[in-house]
Amino acid sequence: HRRFDYRPKTDPYCQARYTFCPTGSAIPVMKEEDVIEVYRLQAPVWEFKYGDLLGHLKIMHDAVGFKSSLTGKSYTMEWYELFQLGNCTFPHLRPGMDAPFWCNQGAACFYEGIDYAHWKENGTLVLVTTISGAMFNEMAKWVKYDNETGIYYETWTVQASPDKQSVVWFDSYECSKFILRTYQKLADLGAVFKKIQTNYTSIILFSGEPIFLGNETSIFGPLGNKTLAAAIRDFYYPFKPHWTVGEFFVDLLKIIDRVILNRQFYLFYNLEYWFLPMKFPYLKIIYEEVPLPIGSKTSFGG
Repeated sequence: HRRFDYRPKTDPYCQARYTFCPTGSAIPVMKEEDVIEVYRLQAPVWEFKYGDLLGHLKIMHDAVGFKSSLTGKSYTMEWYELFQLGNCTFPHLRPGMDAPFWCNQGAACFYEGIDYAHWKENGTLVLVTTISGAMFNEMAKWVKYDNETGIYYETWTVQASPDKQSVVWFDSYECSKFILRTYQKLADLGAVFKKIQTNYTSIILFSGEPIFLGNETSIFGPLGNKTLAAAIRDFYYPFKPHWTVGEFFVDLLKIIDRVILNRQFYLFYNLEYWFLPMKFPYLKIIYEEVPLPIGSKTSFGG
């Protein structure tokens, strides 16, 4: 997943149904001698709307919590889509614009407090390590860098087969990946993690070797490939938001026809388009273990 030099301004066309990071605040500077508890937080996606429904499918959202021993204050940090998941996964086809229009930025959100009921009720709230205030402050600098350079949300992992040793063509870039990067940074700073099992959700597409198609200019620009441009727009059309159940089912049949019967998928990744020759089982949601990291420095408190 590519790093960028800076975060572009978002277009006013991109609108979120739910405000991004409504109570967000700056990351505080901790006293170096503070001892801070670090919590693994996980709950079903959209729990506030659907309760545990997506938990049964193991579609989970991840975050990390901190609690200061000196002040008693707690904090939550997470990374998610600026304009909801649908906008990050599929583009808008805007009238008068040839190229699909993407609202696919993701960013970190930091705020005071941990909603204990939210994380405990259908999910996970567990202490994973303890760090010093100095380590927390170093992590905060890293979060700023990570947030300014890793700016686009990517829903899909794309790999060659369900086999564990399978080639991964494209890696996702979403909430759990941010938490894993944060844990790794803390481990590198000297944090020692408890030996507990930690699982994460991945949404995987299965494909033969992807075919590079080009970027927005080379496909949709004045000298672009009109046939390819039309095929990509046509592919994305059924994924638009639906106003009626009837419309949804008509478009769902088109999606099944395209992705499963014709084995086609167009992926937008790092601002470039790729063709995926789809393979059975086409799509899978997995909830698998990714162990807590082991650091590369002398441990704090270890």
